[in-house]
Order: sequence, then structure tokens, then C-alpha cells
Amino acid sequence: MAQNYYQKEIETMPVEDIRKLQSEKLVKQVKHVYENVPYYKNLMDEKGVTPDDIKGIEDLHKLPFLTKADLRDAYPYGLLAKPLNECVRIHSTSGTTGRRVVAFYTQHDVDLWEDCCARAIVASGGTNEDVCQVAYGYGLFTGGAGLHGGSHRVGSMTLPMSSGNTERQVQFMMDLNATILCCTPSYAAYIGEYLKEQGYTPDQIPLKAGIFGAEPWTEEMRRGIEEVLGIKAYDIYGLTETSGPGVAFECCEQTGLHVNEDHFYPEIIDPDTGEVLPEGSKGELVFTSLDKEAFPLLRYRTRDICVLSRKKCSCGRTLIKMAKPMGRTDDMLIIRGVNVFPSQIETVLLNEGYQPNYQIVVDRVKNNDTFEINVEMTPEKFTDKVSEILSMEKNLANAMKTMLGINPTVHLVAPKSIARSEGKAVRVIDKRKLI
Repeated sequence: MAQNYYQKEIETMPVEDIRKLQSEKLVKQVKHVYENVPYYKNLMDEKGVTPDDIKGIEDLHKLPFLTKADLRDAYPYGLLAKPLNECVRIHSTSGTTGRRVVAFYTQHDVDLWEDCCARAIVASGGTNEDVCQVAYGYGLFTGGAGLHGGSHRVGSMTLPMSSGNTERQVQFMMDLNATILCCTPSYAAYIGEYLKEQGYTPDQIPLKAGIFGAEPWTEEMRRGIEEVLGIKAYDIYGLTETSGPGVAFECCEQTGLHVNEDHFYPEIIDPDTGEVLPEGSKGELVFTSLDKEAFPLLRYRTRDICVLSRKKCSCGRTLIKMAKPMGRTDDMLIIRGVNVFPSQIETVLLNEGYQPNYQIVVDRVKNNDTFEINVEMTPEKFTDKVSEILSMEKNLANAMKTMLGINPTVHLVAPKSIARSEGKAVRVIDKRKLI
């Protein structure tokens, strides 16, 4: 089959040329960060590293790591590397204690990000003849804006639907003959089930491809989506900290995601020692932004566990591949595309006068995540009046939504009713089969 590229000269560049380009960009980036980000300069100084020590990619290991904790400590402007009057946008994700991660973008950053998303769209078969329905959330979340911009770059007709309102989604999809759907995999599955219930068969649905990310999904789920919608389903990876979706994307081979390594340099490290591991090793994924101007993160620890491979790909791209993330090195959950930390839930409970005795139960029913939080009542709050319990559950659920950005179902349970193991409660029960 004919291969599709958005920027062929980069996507098929010989590996030695990619490495040379990465080295040139890294040297400039380290100097930029050192001179403009006092927070990271202090980290480099503590490690005894200066920009002169970085001659190329082979010296990257000398630089200190950045973590989510650093982003929280530096909130909001501590990692900003450009004057605010050169920044044109922010995006944000929730932080572990309510302190958000805020990423800044110059117009140059937005342009590069949109190019990355355009590569993903073209790799899925997208052209300027397509109608691209973007059903990721818009606003502070990066999903909608990223694929929206990528669709514009390709020249596709863009339907900026945002998430939800499935009846309207389907109306526009059918009336305007949408050919590419961009959303979370769970929402794609939900749309597929809705269409099926409305009597549509796959051959009546105009879609040909889908670009799905922001949450973990299995091969089994992929095949189910492909079958019900009559499409080929492609994965996409990204994080707000590095730009958003488009850091890596899947091609027709569907055996991993090509990293846009002219913009993002990936490493795999031992999560315990920080040692860089050789290609093919399973470990924690680390990214360095090679040419982001406003919010350039060097050696950012994603906490995602995966493997990198340069095995030749039938699509013709030479960009290194990352496997689907196989887990996390921290306690973060991804629920309906939103990052959720148990520590956020503890913060809400303490603020609302409860003790942090709780249990998170996550499941996936008909391809949709369910999210329940069981909370032990304190002796002071204990009551057997149903109306009072329902009122407290509603108030607590609203506080959780304010912190997390999504609605959990809250159940108040009797004191000491959550099972302990060796004195500790099991905080998370994840019943989803994600691997």
C-alpha cells in the first residue's frame, strides 16, 4: 500500500542524520534553559554540569532529571523560559495536591505541536479531502486543541465537536460524512455502541479511521472499536508537560508508536537508579524537549513504563518506536482520560473533615470507565439517616469533581469497614484489564 507522510524528509530521515539533528538541537536547548530558567540552572549547578559539558546527545545523561514534583514546586512560572509577552497559550492538567501543571506555548511551540499531530493524522490516511471530527475535550485539556490544529495543518475539514453530546456527534458525523474520528478510545467505543443501537451497520458509517489516546486501551478493545465502526483505529501518545498528543503516533503497522524524535528525545531508564538502559529494555520513559521555547523540559520522567525499538518498520518511517505504556512507576490512575492521584482524594477528604480512610474502585463496563470512591465515615459524621448520608455523599462527590475534573460515585461506609492488610487499607482496586 502507498505510504502517507506529512513531512517525509524528517519521518524517513536516516538514523545518523536524526542523531546529528538531535545533538545540534540539544546543545542549543541546554544553553537556552540554563540562561533562562533559574530553577533548572540550580539543578544543573548542584550536579556540577554546565552547558559547555553538553556536546551532543551522548552527553544527555549528565543532565539532572525533572519530575512532576519539580513542576509543582515551580508552579506557575518557575520553569518558564520565555517572557510572558511571547507566550500565546497555556494548557494545564491537574496536579497531585490540587496544584496544577501549567504548560506555556509560544506560537513556534504551537506550530511544532500541530505539525506533530498532523503527522499522526496523515499516518492514519488523512488528507485535505477528509473530514476530521475532533471529539476530545477542548479548553485546558490538550486533546482537542492538538488534533484540531493538526487537522488544520493537513487541510482537512475540521469538526470541533469537543466531548459529549453523543446524539449531536452522530448527527454531524452522518450528515457531514466525517471520515476520521479523534477522541478517547472509551468514547469511540461508546459512539460505536450508540450507532449500533440506532440501527447503523459499519458499512453505513462514513468513518475510515480513528485516532484515539489519553487513556490506556487494549488490543481487544481496539478490535472491538474497529469492528463496530468499520475503521482502522490508531493510537496516539502525549503529555501536557511536553506539549500534548502527538509526541508519538501509530502507523499502519500498529506495532508501536513512532516518537517524533526530531522534537522529543526519548530515553528508557531504570526507575530506581536512574541509569539509562539499552534499546529493547523495559523501564521508565523519559523525554527531553529539543526545541520547545516557552516550557522546555529536559529529561522529564513520565513515570510510564515501556520499551523503545528501532526495528525496521514497514511504513518506511525511521523514527524510533515506543511500545504502548505497560504501567506506571507511581500511583497515578488514568480514568476517562483524566489523571487521578490518590493523594488528590486524600486532600479533599481532609478538607471536608474526613479521615483519609478510603478505597478507589475503577472498572470498565461496556468500554466506559466507572469510578467509585468508598469513604469511611468518622464517628463524628456517622449517621444512619439515609437522607443525611445521601446529602453528604453528594457534597463530597462535588468536592471531588472540583479537584479531579471528573465525577466519581461516592459511597459513605461505616467506620473501619474497609478491609486492611497488615494494617494498611488497599487504596486502589482497578478491575480494568488494560494489558
